[in-house]
Amino acid sequence: MRAIVVTKQGSPVAPNIILQSDWGDPPAPPAGSVVVRTLCSAFNHMDLWVGRGVPGLKLDYPRVSGCDGCGEVVAVGEGVDHSWIGKRVIYNAAVVVPDRVSPDDPPASTMCPNYELIGEHHFGAHAEMFTCPAANLAKIHADADPVDAAAFGLCALTAYSMMVTKGDLRPGQSVLIPGIGGGVATSALAIAKHLGCPVAVTSRHQWKLDKAKDLGADECVLDEGQDWSKQIRAWTNKRGVDMAVDSVGKVAHLNCIKSLARGGAYVTPGCTTGPDATTDLARIFWNQLRVLGSTMGSNDEFKEV
Repeated sequence: MRAIVVTKQGSPVAPNIILQSDWGDPPAPPAGSVVVRTLCSAFNHMDLWVGRGVPGLKLDYPRVSGCDGCGEVVAVGEGVDHSWIGKRVIYNAAVVVPDRVSPDDPPASTMCPNYELIGEHHFGAHAEMFTCPAANLAKIHADADPVDAAAFGLCALTAYSMMVTKGDLRPGQSVLIPGIGGGVATSALAIAKHLGCPVAVTSRHQWKLDKAKDLGADECVLDEGQDWSKQIRAWTNKRGVDMAVDSVGKVAHLNCIKSLARGGAYVTPGCTTGPDATTDLARIFWNQLRVLGSTMGSNDEFKEV
């Protein structure tokens, strides 16, 4: 089959990626799993990490990444209902490893120390077919656009888990999303607006702000390196926002902390610009802020979102 293959680890990633026409087909699916024929796959920042390498994680190359995608089930393993065959699906890439799970492990898959990722540990959707546990699938309408569906996956799941499950976002609460335009940030905007929340976004690019406005953003701030927390506080009549959803990291963190209302929540699922951020501990404890980390989400959350 054809596959987009990462031939070796290194940075920049692009020179190490090829389209290979004779990549081996996946074997018959093991018990509890299915083979999915890819209709569309989406790029995720994780694809870059697979190409560059992740500290502490040993991966063999060449390999196929792709943690987000949409496809059609073409084969099922033992214990999987045959009614799955022919169904159009998306999937949660976070896979619990059954033989390494103890009764003491927390139920949410990414809180369990023994989980792996389709597209990282296991070959992913940047190929004509891939294998996935049936428990990680979600059925979608047969006429759903595969392009839209492929981009849903981990981005929407990550945003939902961090905002709703961990952050306990309630309808009407105000939300700040720096760096609008990325997958998680755009999903966060959609979820917040679905809950009836007023949303402020930032970006270094005016065209991204214009698009965010079309998608429902209430306040759009052009980030030109200024202390934009003052603009966010002005938007909230000096109160501050209830939640900051920050996947940007280093360059946005302090402004997010300064933008929060008393009792507000700062939630992060990643740090694209780096992890070594300057913070303000006095503001955190004095304003009784919640600082929460979040990574992807469980199969139950995937079906909810």
